[in-house]
Amino acid sequence: MPNPDLPPQLADFPAVAKVPVQWGDMDSFQHVNNTVYLRWFETSRVRYLEVSGLNPIMEATGCGPILASVHCNYRKQLRYPDEVLIGARMVKLGGTSMKVEHVVYSVQQQQLVADGESGVVYFDYANQRPIVIPDDVRKLITQTEGREV
Repeated sequence: MPNPDLPPQLADFPAVAKVPVQWGDMDSFQHVNNTVYLRWFETSRVRYLEVSGLNPIMEATGCGPILASVHCNYRKQLRYPDEVLIGARMVKLGGTSMKVEHVVYSVQQQQLVADGESGVVYFDYANQRPIVIPDDVRKLITQTEGREV
């Protein structure tokens, strides 16, 4: 369900993290370094776990997501000072894997400055192997998204 308190570009993202751009995020070219965006994607994935209610399941079972891949499209440069809103939403659920879409929105520029996706595997940490995404996890994700994934 769209969130009217967010910019239209983020309205369909159930998990949104707000992060200030730090002076130290910039590199020698005086724009935010490319690696910072990957940390922001991570922050939005963690926010997704909080919003969806998946954290208690992960704690109880010792199973949960592990990052398998990440991709970022850099659209516009960012500089300090600014604040970004990073959205995360689930776009695909497979047997043992899922795909998370990310967007980065600059409050100062009032536009999307980056987007990308993370490939995540549902993982049994004790046995160090992927496992099938449990039905209760699928249900929470579907509820969080407000749609079938």
